[in-house]
Amino acid sequence: MKQLKKLSKILLASSTCLALTACGGDSGKSEEHIDAQEQFGCNVLNVYNAGEYIGEDVISTFEKMYNARVNYDTFESNEIMYTKLLGGSSYDVIVPSDYMIERMISEDMLQPLNKEQMKNEKDLNPAVVQTRESFDPDGVYSMPYFWGTVGLVYNKEVVDADTIKKEGWEVLKDTNYKGDIYFYDSQRDGFMIAFKALGYSMNTDDENQIQDAYQWLREMNDTMEPAYVTDEVIDGMANGEKAIAVMYSGDAAYVLSENPDMDWIEPDQGTNKWLDGMVIPKNASCSGLANEFINYMTSYDIQLANSEYVGYTPVRKDVEDYLAGEDGDYFENKAYAPRTDGKNDETFHYSEKLTKQLSDLWNKVKIQ
Repeated sequence: MKQLKKLSKILLASSTCLALTACGGDSGKSEEHIDAQEQFGCNVLNVYNAGEYIGEDVISTFEKMYNARVNYDTFESNEIMYTKLLGGSSYDVIVPSDYMIERMISEDMLQPLNKEQMKNEKDLNPAVVQTRESFDPDGVYSMPYFWGTVGLVYNKEVVDADTIKKEGWEVLKDTNYKGDIYFYDSQRDGFMIAFKALGYSMNTDDENQIQDAYQWLREMNDTMEPAYVTDEVIDGMANGEKAIAVMYSGDAAYVLSENPDMDWIEPDQGTNKWLDGMVIPKNASCSGLANEFINYMTSYDIQLANSEYVGYTPVRKDVEDYLAGEDGDYFENKAYAPRTDGKNDETFHYSEKLTKQLSDLWNKVKIQ
């Protein structure tokens, strides 16, 4: 799951939503409030999501609309979420990443969404739908939540734009920037970078390619003195503390909005095109209301409130176009909208064997 940074501003989107009375369907249509207990036989919804991954007042607005209560818990990673579910915890809506949704489908942990309640699915960005097809081919189990890529934020006053475009991921081994790099502390994306730099698929299971990637990362570690970071990279780059940083696109959008010296690139060698989605576990206790919540989260006003607050790209193109337009918060922000024409971009697939192997190797990479 992505590490996030809230934008420091007062939001108007939630009040817009309240003025419309309901945000469950198309924007601009006023609807009566629904009593969840009468409609679905339950009025308590248990939601499990990443921290700081939802807009202000989004939950309270839903509670008022449906006369319901939402218990909102947060997790730090897909793996922590998965382990908690295996331990018997019950949630009605959870928000995992692509590869974890694929795993949960394969292990029969999810129930199909009620498509009759998914009134806003028709408004999804076609590029988002295409990305979902890689792990949930018919969209049976998941509804997109946010999407993005991994790339490089760099200081234009220090790093030449033509140089970083030419070198791509290899700039992370350019000794001109030794000691001046933030490297995201993630085995998955760390190896993704090495695989892509070497021209391999990030979903490879070829042992020789895995070892090549390990050696690439070891050489980078040994020669470049990178600082391994997670969420602290956001403030670090906003404050101009390093020349180059590996970042998620939504966090990068925030940095670019805060520091005009910073720029963004998705290397031509390819990158991780990720998608987080909403799903309903099989042991959910309030499935009807869960489906309503998922549809609500894909309405225009709530997508707007979420994306303004969190900084990641909405899964509705109309919301993306507004926020990236002249009147939007992310006008001319290069990191805000993920590219859709990267021929070498991929989405992660789940492989238990590869995950374990990369975990072991990643620990060895960072040994000085």
